[in-house]
Amino acid sequence: MFIKFGGANNAPYFYSFTKIAFKALQTNLSYILLFCCFFFAKLSFSQDIKSTNGIVVPLVELDTVSKKEVKEITSIKKDTLLLQKKDTIIIDSIKPKESIEDLITHIAKDYTIQNAKDKTVTLYNEANITYTDIDLKAGIIVVDYIKNTLFAKGIKDSLGYTQLPVFKQGAEESEQDSMIYNFKTKKALIYGLKTKQGEMFTFGKKTKRVNDSTIYVRDIKFTTSEKLDYYIGTSKAKIIPGKKIIVGGSQLYLADVPTPIYLPFAYFPITSTSVSGFLIPAFDTGSSSRGIGFQNGGYYFAISDYVDLAITGDAYSNGSWGFRANSNYNKRYRFSGTFNFNFENNINGIRGFDDYLKSNRYNLRWSHNQDAKASPNSRFTASVNLGSSKFFRESQNQFNVAQTQTNTLSSSINYSKTFVGTPFNLNVTAQHQQNTNTEKITMTLPALSVNMNRIYPFAGKGGVKKNPIQKMGFNYTLDSKYLINTTDEEFLTAKMFETSRSGMQHKTGTNTNFKALKYFTVSPSASYEETWQFDYIQKKYDVNENVIVTDTLRGFKSFREYNAGVSLSTNVYGTFNFKKGRLKAIRHTFRPSVSYSYRPDFEEKYLKQVQASNNPSDLQDYTVFDQGIYGKPSSGLSNSIGISLNNVLEAKVAPKDPDSDDEDEKVSILNNLNFNSSYNIAADSLRWSPVSFSAGTRLFKDKLSVNLNGSFDPYKVIASSNGSPLRINEFNDNFLGLRLTNASLTANYSISSADFKKDKKGENKGENTDPNNSQDVIGADINPTDRFGQRNNTTNTSKEDKNKTAKLYQAEIPWSINLAYSTGYRNNGLESGDITVNSIMFSGNLELSPKWKMGYSSGYDVKGGAFTFSRFNFTRDLDSWNLNFNWVPFGTNSSYTFFIGVKSSILSDLKWDKNKPPDRRLF
Repeated sequence: MFIKFGGANNAPYFYSFTKIAFKALQTNLSYILLFCCFFFAKLSFSQDIKSTNGIVVPLVELDTVSKKEVKEITSIKKDTLLLQKKDTIIIDSIKPKESIEDLITHIAKDYTIQNAKDKTVTLYNEANITYTDIDLKAGIIVVDYIKNTLFAKGIKDSLGYTQLPVFKQGAEESEQDSMIYNFKTKKALIYGLKTKQGEMFTFGKKTKRVNDSTIYVRDIKFTTSEKLDYYIGTSKAKIIPGKKIIVGGSQLYLADVPTPIYLPFAYFPITSTSVSGFLIPAFDTGSSSRGIGFQNGGYYFAISDYVDLAITGDAYSNGSWGFRANSNYNKRYRFSGTFNFNFENNINGIRGFDDYLKSNRYNLRWSHNQDAKASPNSRFTASVNLGSSKFFRESQNQFNVAQTQTNTLSSSINYSKTFVGTPFNLNVTAQHQQNTNTEKITMTLPALSVNMNRIYPFAGKGGVKKNPIQKMGFNYTLDSKYLINTTDEEFLTAKMFETSRSGMQHKTGTNTNFKALKYFTVSPSASYEETWQFDYIQKKYDVNENVIVTDTLRGFKSFREYNAGVSLSTNVYGTFNFKKGRLKAIRHTFRPSVSYSYRPDFEEKYLKQVQASNNPSDLQDYTVFDQGIYGKPSSGLSNSIGISLNNVLEAKVAPKDPDSDDEDEKVSILNNLNFNSSYNIAADSLRWSPVSFSAGTRLFKDKLSVNLNGSFDPYKVIASSNGSPLRINEFNDNFLGLRLTNASLTANYSISSADFKKDKKGENKGENTDPNNSQDVIGADINPTDRFGQRNNTTNTSKEDKNKTAKLYQAEIPWSINLAYSTGYRNNGLESGDITVNSIMFSGNLELSPKWKMGYSSGYDVKGGAFTFSRFNFTRDLDSWNLNFNWVPFGTNSSYTFFIGVKSSILSDLKWDKNKPPDRRLF
């Protein structure tokens, strides 16, 4: 066997040794390499570890190591077992195992010195020792075969030390000022250790390895900031690789300044996976209504690599308490999701007094997503948000601003499957809709839908569709529902099923199209529906109570409907050319459409009568399908003509520079101007339906979006017996015979500092500049249960540059403003018209510095003369720390939260979170 050395020119030299000397070298060198691998690979921390570290010291020369330490490292104590009688069986039959499993390579850039007298090997400048997957690099490496030690350090020059020792094995890497290691005793001293395990940086002044299972560290620092903005320092620590870390007194330092935050001792398990542990609660001063208490304390269960569970709770001095269960699960290439359950027992006032109120509120949220790679032909998704209607308005721990400003909760669980090779696909959905104001709940458990994509049975060879017969397509849909209507009070009780409805509906239809008179498109169509209901009603008159009693019966009932129609449409284009100026042409596109539809009266044959009062001749019509899930059959004969007029107005503008090669710009003047109405031939009066209209345009390079819609009524209105408006069969006498009944106008405008920058085309590429999209006028959620201090601020921080620097002269301050205006008008024909809505909303962001940001959202109700919901948030990026302040200054949700804490999830409990919740009133 041989050892290969590389000289200045990497020329190989080979040296032979005696068998005994070679085995000693072989064993000792493998010990140091394998130890370094074991030591640095095992020194990792879990996400729940509270870490500390010491002070970085100057590089330590070999000569400065104390004689006692060197003697302790290099000495070999006699093993008492060696003095005992040798076992002849072991000597005869068992041979020592070879320690070196691969070729050891020594390389140095300048020189490699072999000292035969002192039996040392010195590698200088870019020294490198490699063995299997171990790589040790340093400025100087000295191997002493007499003392059985290896020493590595950097090179000292006028600028200090360079080429510090770097040890690497696989993906694990550490850096130190210097190190000395004994092959036989397996003891080591490491000075100025610096390593990173995940998000954690560890700095140790002096590290001493006693044996395979015990390591002592002096003056150690733990931090997630490479710049040491902060750290947790401790004077001493004991490490048992792969098992645990035990540290003494630990103190938090901010920029090397000690703080009063101190722990007398700490115990940390060492593992590469998540571990279970306690979650430290936060102290809450609360309010006068609930007293003081603790929030978000509990236990974290690391169930497996795929799923976890956190159980937390709250407790207050007035008896209020809360419970939460949060779980995350993820299986790569299969699915992922989150599950959250919240329950709160809220108490307001003192027991025995009139103002004493108690309520139980809960909320369940579940989100599940299936990976597209899991199954290309089937998919399962879930988005559930249900619970008490007043949970978010009365919760003591969930300050979800968005939920307090909306009055609906909705859920959907969906499974879909496509049958390959057929036109059919299947959807099974469970849905939930909840109005938090009325506390009414509507659920479909489940809804089954089978759809057949349009097929063309008469198409020619190769799917060719030339004539109307070949273009005739057929489709089919089966829809089945089980509907439940209930309230908060009856939810999850047997009573919620008493008024349930179920049914099934089949729909099929066909259509085709063909050209007529060259410029017109004729599209005939026909459809058929069959409805099955598994419950129906029966009415009877109660003579004693003088009321009509409605009974719901279970049984099968069905009815059928059909209709047919035809439409005629065309496109008319008009162009107006201009010879002067940049405006070259204006193009008007006019799309008129006339349709005819016929549907018989299907309700007539299903009508029944019931006595409505003591008068036997006072009868009331009804059908057994009146309360069915799909409604009753269509009533009245429909023989109507529909009219639709669509308009689009566009312009062509020449470039500003007539000598440039740029093409003419197409500008939209009027995106749409639509009118719709119908005329029912079969009706005996009021044959014209109201004329509805809509218009929309975009201005200022699509930054301003304006939309207008409303309706006109051609008939007069008089007051009925109860004072409500009643249409009569007389046309209006005003202009065009049309009376404006309602109208609404909305406008959205967005502007930012980037719009004023010149010659920066494509700078905002990928950003959403669609002015029709709703702006964030509510603001971010405030969630004190977030242990990592993350906030969904209105500012986009996902793509921030971590190396931003402030400009002190002519500094840029990025900003953005989103404006929205809404107004509405209504006229019932009896009184003068009234403005129903007239409000202005605004929101935006202001970047005061590269790391200071402010967001705001508010509005003003012009009609009411007051500000609408307002919200402000401030964010400060403190490199390894983050600061957030969210404030709702006034209103029913007046509140604030203040948070400052470490960004890293490893030290997520190192934070200060202060909040003032809204004043909760229980009803």
